[in-house]
Amino acid sequence: MISPDSAQHYREAVGATVDRLAARIAAADLPTTSTPAAELHRRVRAIDLDAPAIGTDRALAELDELFVQEAVWFHTPGYLAHLNCPVALPAVAAEAVLAAVNPSVDTWDQSRIGTDIERHVVDWLAGRIGFAAGDGVFTSGGSQSNLQALLLAREAATDTAATGTSTTLGTLALFATAETHFSVKKSARLLGLPDAAVIDVRTDAAGRMLPAALAQAIADARAAGRTPMAVVATAGTTDRGVIDPLAPIADVCDLEGVWLHVDAAYGCGLLVSPTRRHLLDGIERARSVTADLHKSFYQPVSSSVLVVRDPADLRRASWHADYLNPEDAAEPNQVDKSLQTTRRFDALKLWATLRASGADAIGTAFDAVIDLAEATHALVQAHPDLELVAPTQLSTVLFRWQPPGVTDDEADAMVAPLRAALLAEGRVLIAKTVIAGRPCNKLTLLNPATTLEQVQASLDHVVATADGLRRATTPTTTTGANR
Repeated sequence: MISPDSAQHYREAVGATVDRLAARIAAADLPTTSTPAAELHRRVRAIDLDAPAIGTDRALAELDELFVQEAVWFHTPGYLAHLNCPVALPAVAAEAVLAAVNPSVDTWDQSRIGTDIERHVVDWLAGRIGFAAGDGVFTSGGSQSNLQALLLAREAATDTAATGTSTTLGTLALFATAETHFSVKKSARLLGLPDAAVIDVRTDAAGRMLPAALAQAIADARAAGRTPMAVVATAGTTDRGVIDPLAPIADVCDLEGVWLHVDAAYGCGLLVSPTRRHLLDGIERARSVTADLHKSFYQPVSSSVLVVRDPADLRRASWHADYLNPEDAAEPNQVDKSLQTTRRFDALKLWATLRASGADAIGTAFDAVIDLAEATHALVQAHPDLELVAPTQLSTVLFRWQPPGVTDDEADAMVAPLRAALLAEGRVLIAKTVIAGRPCNKLTLLNPATTLEQVQASLDHVVATADGLRRATTPTTTTGANR
């Protein structure tokens, strides 16, 4: 345990761990290893957790060999798969502080100045959104932020005193699109809403919500006796990386008196962009916003924030306990705002990053990966064996391997095995998804240090791997002499 008596051992153990990690980071040039999954399973299962203790030093050395050498490294140029970012160094150091001090920012008496720091960071983020007097709370991730936002929206929609009507959960309607993050439908179920409560609004060809279609969907829902609960607009869809037209959607929500939630889990980096902040115009009119700082703010997991325009909205989910946060407490207890009780002090990581590097550095890094995505789209369009599937406004690249002569069915059938083969090799990692009913592969670019030349090399390797898979599965023609 950490104590005055163990301070020197702490220094030695953590120092040795940092030395090993630094060596691994310096040597990592591939996103992961080619060790088969079965072997990874075997190594883990081979360790008896009830065996005699081996001591801190040996346990940490074992951890390095078991986990770190087999880790997936998001800072390598070949990692192109998901919304995972390389992390800001000041935030990593702050993470070490959190682990050692182990604060919980649920009540003032457990965190004291930590509460003030979190509130100051939230106020800063609310100001960047454009909320004049907003509030919010850090969460474990975008899924939890979305869940809490929709809980608040549900409570507002069923507040008989405020609405003047009695509304049952079965009549609530939630408006999103087919491109909306899956956590929205999952949240609706967790909140007791029927599956039919989530209404998919039509989108344009790029996958962005159509405001006119939203207005019609709300009118149709009201005509059917349903109560609009919320509209979820997305500022950065997971696959297409597009931004719903926030201002026109806000116009509809204002006219209809419907809660607007903006899921900016991916696109929140635009809040500090020196060149693209305008893409979020209208976000200040939302009633709630999700921002995943462990995506485009380059923070270690976990770091997400739910921000609301009206601080009173957070009280819709408050719960009080005499032993923890009594209603008459004089101290500012963050648990009053949170779905969690014990909660990490994740705000310290962004605080350290802002103080060390500044907001412009974060925004410039996010701009760099969007620029890289634009250039990569041009590479894909120019490649004879690749097809660009859809445009983006952020940093995704949707593509399909389909050389001349390869049918749509053949190209579709290559998507999953191509990803699997690359993952097994560990040199270039990509993702797969489905767009307009057809499977395709996807790159998600979040590393500002990755160069266009490195992406070109990765794409060449993807094509070579697909070609090899095709040859391996194509029957050879038997010549007459061998019959």
